Amino acid sequence: MPTITELVAYCDGVLAAGEYNDYCPNGLQVAGRQQVKRVVGGVTACQALVDAAIELGADALLVHHGYFWKGEDARIVGMKQARLKKLLQHDINLIAYHLPLDAHPQYGNNAGLAAALGLETSGVMSAATPWVFHGHLMQAMSGADLALRIGQALNRTPLHIDGGGHKIQTVGWCSGGAQGHIEQAAALGLDAYISGEISEQTVHTARELGIHYFAAGHHATERFGVQRLGAHLREKFALDFQFVDIDNPV
Repeated sequence: MPTITELVAYCDGVLAAGEYNDYCPNGLQVAGRQQVKRVVGGVTACQALVDAAIELGADALLVHHGYFWKGEDARIVGMKQARLKKLLQHDINLIAYHLPLDAHPQYGNNAGLAAALGLETSGVMSAATPWVFHGHLMQAMSGADLALRIGQALNRTPLHIDGGGHKIQTVGWCSGGAQGHIEQAAALGLDAYISGEISEQTVHTARELGIHYFAAGHHATERFGVQRLGAHLREKFALDFQFVDIDNPV
């Protein structure tokens, strides 16, 4: 049974957490009990997930979206106070990894998304954005067929913006709110780009640059990393790990 210090130090090292200039602190965000045997994982440390962790007797909560984001109100009031109070009352550690868990080539969200969709990874779009991947499908397919595959893999029907009549073989992808990288994908000559969210301008960009775009859901595309990392920690440390999927249609 590891201590929280040992567990977080291991995760920090595996995910190279210190190399990222992120929007939030990565690693241990809220300290709880020292010994860790049971870990509950989820995408976002919302109140429902905190309550589930308490009910399951978790020693630690492992998430992709934690707390203390840049630019947010720093006061511990309202919703933030309620969440933190529950964690502290029940002595539960909160561990969060944002960009490091998007970018990791084995345990990350985008590695998991690639595996789920049958995408062969060629690399990342740029050294400055190691969390934005590109690769190819083994066989070219239509936009409608790729939308169907995404829906079946994620259990969520994606929004498909048609970028033209061409079939799709080369693909860029990034989980979550990464729709802004669509121009980068088009500049690489990719046939399609997949992300979680969509903005108003994304529609026009896809149409005018001739690249298929699929908005597959922020939550839906970011369920992989915590599950993959948690499964690894279960094996490495003989932990009890359970992933709890709090429904989120976005």
